[in-house]
Amino acid sequence: MPITLAFHGAARTVTGSCYVLDTGAARVLIDCGMFQGSKTETELNFRPFPFRAADIGAMLLTHAHIDHTGLIPKLVKAGFGGRIHATPPTIDLCAIMLPDSGHIQEQEVRILNERNRRRGLPEVEPIYTLIDATQALERFSPVAYKQWFSPAEGIRARYWNAGHLLGSASMEVEVARPNAKPLRLLFSGDIGTDHKLLEHDPEAPTDLDIIVCESTYGGRDRFERAEAARRDLLADEIKAAAARGGALLIPSFAVERTQEVVTDLVWLMDHGRAPKAPIFIDSPLASKATQVFRKYARDMENGDLLARAFSSDYVHTTESVDDSKALARFQGFHIVISASGMAEAGRIRHHLKNHLWQKSTTVLLVGFQAVGTLGQILESGAEHVTIMGEDIRVAATIRSFEDYSGHADGPELVAWLKERLPVHKNLFLTHGEEEAQLALADALKDGIVPPDCIIRPRLDEVYTLDGAACALLAEQPRPRIDPLQLARLDWHNDLQDLILDIADEVKTAGDDKARGVLIRKLRRALAGSDQMPPSDRRRGPISGPSRRQQGFDE
Repeated sequence: MPITLAFHGAARTVTGSCYVLDTGAARVLIDCGMFQGSKTETELNFRPFPFRAADIGAMLLTHAHIDHTGLIPKLVKAGFGGRIHATPPTIDLCAIMLPDSGHIQEQEVRILNERNRRRGLPEVEPIYTLIDATQALERFSPVAYKQWFSPAEGIRARYWNAGHLLGSASMEVEVARPNAKPLRLLFSGDIGTDHKLLEHDPEAPTDLDIIVCESTYGGRDRFERAEAARRDLLADEIKAAAARGGALLIPSFAVERTQEVVTDLVWLMDHGRAPKAPIFIDSPLASKATQVFRKYARDMENGDLLARAFSSDYVHTTESVDDSKALARFQGFHIVISASGMAEAGRIRHHLKNHLWQKSTTVLLVGFQAVGTLGQILESGAEHVTIMGEDIRVAATIRSFEDYSGHADGPELVAWLKERLPVHKNLFLTHGEEEAQLALADALKDGIVPPDCIIRPRLDEVYTLDGAACALLAEQPRPRIDPLQLARLDWHNDLQDLILDIADEVKTAGDDKARGVLIRKLRRALAGSDQMPPSDRRRGPISGPSRRQQGFDE
């Protein structure tokens, strides 16, 4: 039986990391992450796994971010009974992040079911619950960096510091083969940048048969600044936001990104480089994560600065929902940092709903925004967005500041891959959108990795690994969705844009007569006829339920 590798996530998209390595004697899962982005893409989180959970013997986990861990409780619930191998900091972070994820899903499903009951629609179940997440934590086993261990028969592995997040790892894997040298693979995980505030530079081995490498920022040179220059630019953003006089909202991942941003904000205020202002961390998860970071502060770069920042009088944390709601009444310049980093869930959506329509508000995006997320839609210049079913006008100033991204940019990815040479077989590019992957492949063609050795797998594709070169398995499983629907705006996004455009046209029509004419034209178009449908003649332009009321605003 051939050795195979299946790509069930992070394939031409940046989320949902999930690979199955099948040696014939054992099946090992590398990551089990949640999809984020358009509703078409996130629907994959609710569908059954494309493999039997009970057939997976073990899991190797690169780091704690939800797009790499978020479906672990679902996997355990579905019958996975093996061990989940991860570094000690990753286990500590998962111990707070996975239960938080289960709690959020229970909350969001409860709200959705209230809407569905009002509309006469069927209720739905959460992907998993807080209890499911807590039970999944019993499956974790700690592994130190650079320590060989055997997660399954015929496989040994060791972790290298990836420099992306506290506890993050690139994963070296050797698969035993009869009458041949072991097959050597490296899974990059998410690779950190050269100027991370709290993390050391990434490490990894050389002389490999196969590399599976992330490509999030392929082709993009962020011209990352070192510590002093980064703080200079952040100070400029704070001063500009203060001049506008309102809230500075920072959607931020609760784990590491929040700790980095707060550390620099406090440093700037302490040194008179930025106006002093209250900093509200509106994320119970971030507060818990900070305690984990303090636990490992001695092992981190600038751990002393982090400890001082979170003892500052400027920094305030909220715990209860009432504390969070009270921030809406705060006047003048203040800073609110809240999850999630792509504004897809959590308390940040409430703050955006409360403040986006105000010109005095500034929104500062401090990381990668996947296609279809609210963060990406704001970053693209949207004039209106829909948050929790409400149309919100965007009058706030939207700014992006990529220096806090945890991912290596294009030149750093190229440099990292150069240091891994030689690569004897193939390089798989994953965890990136198609444009980024093509750009990275182009940057590697000159003497690093030949183009015919680079593979960009699609969702659910399976490759054999033990030939002279990796090859697409002859009999492929049916993909769960059309791979071309990944990392793109979908019909849900198009529908929201159409609804907002129609509302704008109707509102700006000259008078009620003009509005009635426009509405009748729209109804004729929907009916596919040049004649007004009888129902329209009876009902007229302003009676009866709108498409929004019928349930098209999800």
